[in-house]
Amino acid sequence: MKLGSLKSDKSRDGELIVVSRDNQRAVRPGAVAASLREAVENWARVKPQLEELFAQLNAGTAKNAFELNGKDLHSPLPRSFQWADGSAFIHHIKLVRLSRNAPLPETLETLPLMYQGTGDAFLAPGDDIPQVDFSHGTDFEGEVGVILDEVPMGISPEKALEKILLFVIINDVSLRGLIPEELAQGFGFLQGKPSSAFAPFAVTEEELAGAFIDGRVHLPLKVDYNGEFFGNADAGAMHFHFGQLIAHAARTRNLTAGTIIGSGTVSNEDMARGSSCIAEKRMLEKIHEGVIKTPFMKAGDTVKMEMFDKEGRNIFGTIMQKVAKV
Repeated sequence: MKLGSLKSDKSRDGELIVVSRDNQRAVRPGAVAASLREAVENWARVKPQLEELFAQLNAGTAKNAFELNGKDLHSPLPRSFQWADGSAFIHHIKLVRLSRNAPLPETLETLPLMYQGTGDAFLAPGDDIPQVDFSHGTDFEGEVGVILDEVPMGISPEKALEKILLFVIINDVSLRGLIPEELAQGFGFLQGKPSSAFAPFAVTEEELAGAFIDGRVHLPLKVDYNGEFFGNADAGAMHFHFGQLIAHAARTRNLTAGTIIGSGTVSNEDMARGSSCIAEKRMLEKIHEGVIKTPFMKAGDTVKMEMFDKEGRNIFGTIMQKVAKV
């Protein structure tokens, strides 16, 4: 099943829609649930009704179906009470730590890294990335994420996998120029992590067509930068799987339905796969060529992110963003 949210002047949570498998048509579920936030908070009750609408939509029998216009689409959850982003790709951790001359954590392979992001207002998949000061070092980060059911404190990683309701892909915007000084103060990210954007559709595991194995999505995340190939790293290379990330976040707290957990930047050691963020590419340039060639983003630069299944279908729709000075 595939779900999305229309932009709405009436609700900050947007308006829930059920989306056809080919991303072309949608139907409003009406009284079933007004928003995706409402749907995930009542998942056991509404899931069968949403699945029935999805089946009708794909069969061409859904009443009041309409053609989708990408400009009308928000992130699937326009806001969330909890957005926590892990860093499950060790290759990415090594490169980014090296780029700011920071030591690797002693628990690199045994304890996930995670920060709590700004979940109150996500960017839509086609929104500009706003930037007030380009010395801040604007960067994109391509990720996979999951939207959760209610998760009890102290859950095991194995049980945590059962709490995944939906999958998403994410552009986790980072301001590389601000992060080192924030971390040097001994606390976490805040100013260095502005609003993220999500591809327009959240999907159930069935839409991954068997690619979700051992708590990981074994598909490449395609990233284009300014219209050119930038990366197609395999998201299945996570060191920590999603169950481990969820259990880490829930170690000392319950997680409410609608919590989003991110994988961290998708990263592979194979340089032919490219990168999912500029910071990695810059560090690889320094290591292998002795000089950094790729600047961080400037006004007018664009980033595009998509994930395709093995049949070539665009699973989540497209993130297509441009940097704009504000």
